[in-house]
Amino acid sequence: MKSKTALLAVSALAALAYGASAQAAEFVTNGGFESELLPISSEFGSRFPTQQITNWTTSGYNFVFGPGTADTTGAIAEVLPKTAAILRLWGPGDGAANGLPAASPAGGNFVAAEPQFHPGAIEQVINGLVSGRTYNLSFWWAGAQQFGFTGATFEGWDVSLGSETHSVGPVPNASHGFTGWQLANMSFTATGPTETLSFLATGGPRAAVPPFSLLDGVSLTGGAPEPGTWAMIIVGFGGIGAMVRRRRAIAATA
Repeated sequence: MKSKTALLAVSALAALAYGASAQAAEFVTNGGFESELLPISSEFGSRFPTQQITNWTTSGYNFVFGPGTADTTGAIAEVLPKTAAILRLWGPGDGAANGLPAASPAGGNFVAAEPQFHPGAIEQVINGLVSGRTYNLSFWWAGAQQFGFTGATFEGWDVSLGSETHSVGPVPNASHGFTGWQLANMSFTATGPTETLSFLATGGPRAAVPPFSLLDGVSLTGGAPEPGTWAMIIVGFGGIGAMVRRRRAIAATA
C-alpha cells in the first residue's frame, strides 16, 4: 500500500512539474511577420486592407518589408486615399552606407512603423495566460529613416501586455542613418487568461525627417508557477525520498 501511495505521489508531482514546464510554450503566432496576405512589401492593416499580416492588427502607418527591399524596391504606401507611392528607408541600396542589412537577425520579413504620421500600435491577442504568472518577451528592434529626407532622428517602442507597459529607446539616429538591430528582453505579469500584446512606435522629431522603428522576431514564453508552487514540488519530492529511505532501512533490518 505504501509503495502504491508513493507511486501516486510521484505521479502527481511529476504531472505538476510537467505542467509547469509546458507553460514555456510560445504564445505569439507569426512573431517573424512571415505569414502575410500578399507576398509583397507594403503598408498593412486597416489603412491598407489589401495587405494583412497573419494574427497582427494595426490602424497605423506601418509597413512590412521583405528581405532586401527596404532600401531598393521599397514598399507600397497609401499616402492619400486611393493614391499610392513607394516608401523606402535609407540604406546601402539607395546611397547611404549606414549598415542596414537585407533582413533582421531573425531573418526574413520585418516591420517598420512611423511614430508621427498616423501612428497606431501593432497588436496581437494572446490567449492561454495564467493570471499572476510572469512571461518573458523578447524581440529585435532598430531605428531607421525614410529615404528622401534629411536630419537626425530618434526611435524606440512602447510595449504593452494588457495594462503593463515597458519601453525601449529612444536611441539617437544620425541623418540618413540606421541604429543597428538590438535584442530587447522584458518581463510581464499576466492579469488574466487573454491579453493584448501591443507595440507602439515612438520617435521624432516630427518636422520633415520621418523616423521609423523596426521590429522582428517577437517571442513570448514563460509562465512558470509562483515560487510557492515550486516550493511545494521540492518539498513533495523530498518527502517521497524520505519515505523511500525509511522503507529501505526497514527492509534491511527485517
